[in-house]
Amino acid sequence: EEEMRRYIAENLKYPVVDQENGTQGRVTVRFVVDKTGKIGNVQILKGLSVTCDREAVRVVQSMPNWIPGKNNGVPVNVYFTLPIVFKLRN
Repeated sequence: EEEMRRYIAENLKYPVVDQENGTQGRVTVRFVVDKTGKIGNVQILKGLSVTCDREAVRVVQSMPNWIPGKNNGVPVNVYFTLPIVFKLRN
């Protein structure tokens, strides 16, 4: 989880239009890590703006493959809900 947060922090690009407009807040994204570790079915559960939502989806889809979840030793699909925060720095 720590590596995922670091990846997002390093790869998230705050949309310029949202910076100029002072848009701040959280985009809540849900996605599935499938049995092979690939990320798919990325959905916005709670959006902020069209451009921030699009960027949140882009950064989640660009994440490297994960180690798949297992149930009784068998790889299974696992759903994750992830808040991605867009915060302006002073």
